[in-house]
Amino acid sequence: MTTLYDVLRRPLVTEKTSYQSGKLNQYAFVVSNDATKTLVKDAVETLFDVTVLRVNIINAPAKRGRRARSRRLLVRRSAYKKAIVTLAPGQTIEAFEGVQ
Repeated sequence: MTTLYDVLRRPLVTEKTSYQSGKLNQYAFVVSNDATKTLVKDAVETLFDVTVLRVNIINAPAKRGRRARSRRLLVRRSAYKKAIVTLAPGQTIEAFEGVQ
């Protein structure tokens, strides 16, 4: 890890994470494979200027699926590391808010 910009890869936006950001004040990011909880906390606090209460890290496994028309062709989605960041009450990250 050279910089804090290398820790956070992209925000993870799904139905579950939009519920978590709206009700529970939690935000999810796809992070690099060698990121730790302290690196994720420092990166979120410096990049978004918020106070982080808790960081949970989950290793999402690789999955295999089939193509629709040709049943024999297998497609593999690679594994990734996900971080769920809980912020202090009253603080938000504007990248997750959407249209207002």
